[in-house]
Amino acid sequence: MRPRAALFLAILALVVVLAGCSSGREEPGPRAQNVAQEAPEVPAAVPENEPVAQVAAQVSPSVVQVNVQAIQVTPFGRPERAEGLGSGVIYRRDGYIITNNHVVQDAREVNVAFADGSKERGEVVGSDPSTEIAVVRVDRDDLPVAKFAEGSLTVGQLAVAIGSPSGFQSTVTEGVVSGIDREVPGRLTGGRQEEALVDLIQTDAAISPGSSGGALVDRDGEVVGINVAYLPPQETGAEGIGFAIPSDTATSTADQLVENGQVSNPFLGIRYRDLTPEIAEQFGLSIESGVIIVEVESGSPADDAGLRARDVITALGSTAIEDSGDLLAALRDYEPGDDVTLTVARGGTGGEEQIAVELGERPQR
Repeated sequence: MRPRAALFLAILALVVVLAGCSSGREEPGPRAQNVAQEAPEVPAAVPENEPVAQVAAQVSPSVVQVNVQAIQVTPFGRPERAEGLGSGVIYRRDGYIITNNHVVQDAREVNVAFADGSKERGEVVGSDPSTEIAVVRVDRDDLPVAKFAEGSLTVGQLAVAIGSPSGFQSTVTEGVVSGIDREVPGRLTGGRQEEALVDLIQTDAAISPGSSGGALVDRDGEVVGINVAYLPPQETGAEGIGFAIPSDTATSTADQLVENGQVSNPFLGIRYRDLTPEIAEQFGLSIESGVIIVEVESGSPADDAGLRARDVITALGSTAIEDSGDLLAALRDYEPGDDVTLTVARGGTGGEEQIAVELGERPQR
């Protein structure tokens, strides 16, 4: 009986171990209990007449450095180990951190360094190239969360950027909101994003390599954006032009990633280009702005609706479409399965047609 008892105990122990491992990471706690409802308090030692110092004291504890190890394929086809770093902003006290997609893409190992000097191994929960938002989780439930702002911005208002440019953690730079609703090529993020990033905040607060994923903060100590890109002065001659993803885009994307591990994006199924006067002249079109369809994917929502190459989209619902940025921004107001009406110029005559389309879901990459 003793060998049988020993065998039974061994099997029981194995079952207990496997039971502890089978569930994977724990389900996220209730969102309302884990996101910040108010901005952190300003320490009493910070002078009231120093707004940037006050903002830095409030938000710096919520901004982390994200260190990544990845395997990348060289142009010669050989995989090589690569290291990178970026920044992140603590979104939920139960371990969830918002960063940029291009910071963690191809990551095999993620380590998070906190402002208090502690470090934790991180796990990429999910990422969305179309918005350049990703979520990393660490195994902690006591994180100092940042308050993400709601509402509109005013051009010229104070903007403070906090991140880890070139690895200098908790670096603070000051500027203003220089513009809103900006569009930049996806290549400027350093990732593999093909489509332009739209609806961005422009700022002259310095954003540099390593700042990606950090916080852009207003005077009230609330995060208004997640830093994502800048115009390299050596390539463009531009000084002080950086961009951030608005907080509402960041949080809505993050919520989907936390709950589902992926984002559900509406899908038309077309390849397109901005209509320029040169293209309009080439095809004999009487209009000079909009989005011209280059190709319609077979079996896609656009194909089912009867859209075809050389059609020019000039409106989606009541929103005028002058370029691809307008189209991408307008689509974000809808979900897969929604019915939309496209205004389309067809045949080069300038006459417009209303075409109803049931949006599909963008295939996951």
